[in-house]
Amino acid sequence: MAFEHLTDIPLEKAKTEYMELLIKNGMAPRTESVPVAEANGRVTAGPVYARICSPYNNVSAMEGVALDAELTSGAGEKTPVTLAAGQYVPVSTGDPLPAGRNAVIMIEDVVKVPAGAVGGELREEIREGEPRETGDGDKEGSRVNDTITINKPAAPWQHIRRIGEDICAGEMILPSFSTVTPSAIGAIIAGGISSLSVIKKPVAGIIPTGDMHIPPENCPEMEDAAAHNAAAHNAAAHNPAMISAMLRGWGAEVISYPAVGGGLSEICGALETALSECDIVILNAGAPAGRAENTAEAIAENGAVMCRGLAIKPGRTAVLGYSGPKPVLGVPGYPVSSIIVIEQILRPIIEYLCRRTPEVDRYTDAVLSKPIVSALKYQEFVRVRMGYVKEQLIASPLGRGSGIVTSFMKADGIVEVPQGVGSYESGEKVRVRILRSEGELRRSLVAIGSHDPLLDELSELLRVGYGDISMGSAHVGSMGGLIAVRRGEAHIAGTHLLDEETGEYNISFIKKILPKGGVKLIECVKRTQGLMLAKGNPKNITGVAGLAGEGLRYINRQKGSGTRILIDYLCRLNGVDTSEIDGYSREEYTHTSVAALIAAGSADAGLGIYSAAKLYDLDFLPVCREQYDLLIPDHAWELLTVQRLLEVLKSAAFRQKLEAMGGYVIENPGTVRFES
Repeated sequence: MAFEHLTDIPLEKAKTEYMELLIKNGMAPRTESVPVAEANGRVTAGPVYARICSPYNNVSAMEGVALDAELTSGAGEKTPVTLAAGQYVPVSTGDPLPAGRNAVIMIEDVVKVPAGAVGGELREEIREGEPRETGDGDKEGSRVNDTITINKPAAPWQHIRRIGEDICAGEMILPSFSTVTPSAIGAIIAGGISSLSVIKKPVAGIIPTGDMHIPPENCPEMEDAAAHNAAAHNAAAHNPAMISAMLRGWGAEVISYPAVGGGLSEICGALETALSECDIVILNAGAPAGRAENTAEAIAENGAVMCRGLAIKPGRTAVLGYSGPKPVLGVPGYPVSSIIVIEQILRPIIEYLCRRTPEVDRYTDAVLSKPIVSALKYQEFVRVRMGYVKEQLIASPLGRGSGIVTSFMKADGIVEVPQGVGSYESGEKVRVRILRSEGELRRSLVAIGSHDPLLDELSELLRVGYGDISMGSAHVGSMGGLIAVRRGEAHIAGTHLLDEETGEYNISFIKKILPKGGVKLIECVKRTQGLMLAKGNPKNITGVAGLAGEGLRYINRQKGSGTRILIDYLCRLNGVDTSEIDGYSREEYTHTSVAALIAAGSADAGLGIYSAAKLYDLDFLPVCREQYDLLIPDHAWELLTVQRLLEVLKSAAFRQKLEAMGGYVIENPGTVRFES
């Protein structure tokens, strides 16, 4: 069978038709019997009926004496009733009710007790059943006879748990397809049941295919930065572990098979084995272009292919197949693609096989801090960071590459761009699927602007120091941060914009972009900017003037970032024509991403901060020391989260972090440099 083109079936159509096809072929939940004590979290396969009553006898609900309630008729403070031996029986909580008794009086309401005796001591004396010396009960050490005094009447059946009060034999304890909880376990056991029929967890097998899978234990050490970066790029080593965690979270058992090569015979052999042992099979990394052919062929050899290709991004190259009632998925190797396909296609299938109520996704409206541009022919899933600014929920899109797995880890929500929509503008209100709680979003600081690793350290110190505060950063450059503050979309903006005429940082730009004021510029750090160079500086770069040298590859920051403005200025100052620099238009959004590419051998040089160069063990040629500040709008100034941030900025712990990172000069962090 040849699969020449991707089918690009709309997602909802594919999901519906795939589920219907699998059910038609016989896919259905299976059952098994487990001990009740081990059934927590499992789903009942049928209704659970009690075999016995609980309690199965009338029992005392209190510690005290059991008696006939009629004997206490008329008892009062002024007309106490005295009961002799044989008219009452001492009982403990849970004791069967003695014959001929229909009430229990708490031990606290038995008035006449031996001096110094309470609770169990009284019962032990009564249980002796021997005549006692009559004496003054108020004198220590004296004895009393076996009579007791009651000064208020008992009602029939008071303090007695009657037969079947909790459960009656034959009653339904749990209906079908109910999740067994710890309290349900207690009720089921009380109903006389020791084993339970539950839905069997479906078994999902994961087969990594191709040569992209490098087990974590075989990854090169960080010291070999280029090799490490190459391994991380190719690897989909983390994919099987990530997919396994998702499947187990939805209730499936998982078998992870050894990676196999991308050849058809290898994939077919592994798939045949997995189908004999599993209810679901996932072929991971077998669906990228040039590799999907063998995945689809292998599925067809062992069953059939319903479709190859979904109209979604990421995840377009997924293969939806089956072998009888068993789903077989070809999942793209890129992490984000695999997450989307597994979540959208496989989660509903596992929920069906586990007979669990499907999770209801939560949606809300949010305002975009920057535009989203999407292809009209696909439904796209865009991850966003979110937080409330001036009671308005702001969504900042994260990296959208199929391999950017951290975008899912950091995401607070997902914007699902429908097929045919194409794009959303900055400032537009969009529908967002929420991944965090309302409380978490309200305790999150929204930082939009220039990137610096110190922002992550600030967020970490906020979490450690205050527990419930976090900070999400969107790296759009210094200019983008100032604009976000002007539009009321950020609590904080990192900025380091150089005024070429005055040599001053940030203030002139604030006056220009925010002429109405309403902001405070907070001193953060001075940091060293310089040329990050491959280890050993093999190109012998001595300064900005040498960036246009033949054979030298440069990696730049995005337009609007303070670092881009700085390198543009330095090139003009040194008479360098930027059009002559190979890679000058190649842009990255963070200092660490520039450093990582240089460490991997993908570029020879890039302008960035010393701490990023140190992290990747690069050579570093300093060019200037710049002022990196935080801009805070007045509407956010009094927020507790912002005040906590200022406390962290001034803390010894923050100073120690920066000293360890290197390349920073700390003078008066947290103080106001300028306000308007």
